[in-house]
Amino acid sequence: MRILVIGTGGREHAIVRALSLDPSVTELHAAPGNPGIAKLARLHFVEPNDPADVTRLARKLRADLVVIGPEAPLVAGVADAVREAGIDVFGPDAGAARIEGSKAYSKEIMAAAGIPTARSRTATTAGEAGAALAEFGPPYVVKDDALAAGKGVVVTSDLAAAKAHAAACGTVVIEEYLDGPEVSLFALADGTTAVPLLPAQDFKRAGDGDTGPNTGGMGAYCPLPWAPDGLVDEVMAAVVQPAIDELARRGTPYKGLLYAGLALTGKGVRVVEFNARFGDPETQVVLDRLATPLAGLLRAAATGGLASVPALSWHPGAAVTVVLAAEGYPDKPAKGDKIVYPERIERSVLQAGTSHDAQGRLVSSGGRVLNALGSGSDVSAARAAAYEVIAQVEMRGGWYRRDIAAGKDPSGGYGGSSPRDRSTA
Repeated sequence: MRILVIGTGGREHAIVRALSLDPSVTELHAAPGNPGIAKLARLHFVEPNDPADVTRLARKLRADLVVIGPEAPLVAGVADAVREAGIDVFGPDAGAARIEGSKAYSKEIMAAAGIPTARSRTATTAGEAGAALAEFGPPYVVKDDALAAGKGVVVTSDLAAAKAHAAACGTVVIEEYLDGPEVSLFALADGTTAVPLLPAQDFKRAGDGDTGPNTGGMGAYCPLPWAPDGLVDEVMAAVVQPAIDELARRGTPYKGLLYAGLALTGKGVRVVEFNARFGDPETQVVLDRLATPLAGLLRAAATGGLASVPALSWHPGAAVTVVLAAEGYPDKPAKGDKIVYPERIERSVLQAGTSHDAQGRLVSSGGRVLNALGSGSDVSAARAAAYEVIAQVEMRGGWYRRDIAAGKDPSGGYGGSSPRDRSTA
């Protein structure tokens, strides 16, 4: 099978890594990719948000399957164009990707399908925003309606800050605050059938103890030893399948990865957000645990064949990933800092914001630079392995949280992000 993966980040590196281990994959290509991905796949230049350019490349490579990693190409209609060219695609069409591309539309889907979520109001004017903020009270939750590269949500007790964010965004979704630990659940979907992957938990705040500004994610782990029994079955029945059914009813069948960000509140499971693609950095740990070959699963989702897929198998134990960030992240990350680490940990490093400089040296090119991945017999062992890896990476100004998958959260498990820590794209 010839596969083309679109994207450049740690999520795409994890996807490419998993595909490289699948014996059914005969050719593996990526675009634009990064230096880490280049060690596993042949890289090509492409404008990832340009449907025509991605389609041109897929045709040139005679790809059997195109896997679209980031959300922006999906919302831009890249999957639509590639499918129209007769090539199988893992990733929803633009109509279905609106479930991430518009927070207001996502709430509309949830209301129509009876999916449990926070009460909310959509505001387009300062007056509407002020009324909604007064209705729900602090902590104030204000979400940009559109894609915002991981910086679209503000959760604050400062009314002025909430109003300022609403004014800067234009159209916003303002909702009640949800308390309780969060869980990320990924599900493969083929338009009709959905198959869950392992639940994971990520850490959104920049600082230890869930302090500091929101980020795209500073680490993650799975499985969740504290997760309630039956959680996955409950979420599939009450959240994922109703969303798949509602999108199909609207003529936009969902084929790809549906990400459900969940809050386990005192009143039950509530949806914080839907994303239209694999999450980052949760993908890094979830795919590390997946024993079933990935390529066949992605193609089954693309072609409507998930109902005939055997039960997924998983490696025993746990996985933890810790993100190395650039100086100044998340506000103004520095770029161009040299990255050095020993070859022996290569397999445990998933590159994200990296590139080569004029001298061919590996340097930083983004805010979240790389992921240190550890696995072990349990979360504690995996955590120790991840921190052992990241301690061997040298980069000026590089920093990372030191409490990923450590401590106890309110549910009795390892601590992670709560809804106030979330940052929706």
